[in-house]
Amino acid sequence: QVQLVESGGGSVQAGGSLRLSCAASGRTFNPHRMGWFYQAPGKERKFVAAIVWSGGITQYADLAKGRFTISRDNAKNSVYLQMNSLKPEDTAVYYCAAAQIPGLWTRTTQYDYWGQGTQVTVSS
Repeated sequence: QVQLVESGGGSVQAGGSLRLSCAASGRTFNPHRMGWFYQAPGKERKFVAAIVWSGGITQYADLAKGRFTISRDNAKNSVYLQMNSLKPEDTAVYYCAAAQIPGLWTRTTQYDYWGQGTQVTVSS
């Protein structure tokens, strides 16, 4: 079993930055890709960004392009989300996820493991 633990959330003003981290532990960890999703209150969970574990190919949702950067550290079994120019509409719980096999990167159903989430609050 794989466990994912997010950290780095918090409260910032609009225009500020946060760096989210996700550390994986458990059995031998070698996913196809890692992703970040966000979920605002009363809304469905949505895709933010993903990165292929071996090779580093990335994909971003439109909301993240130009503002967010996903990266990984294979040696630390960790993935990161650098979020810059934050907006109040970015306020949500952010989840880290791991997918064992190739699939649709943006679909929550295509990921096998999830973290507990970390809250990001952006005030205007």
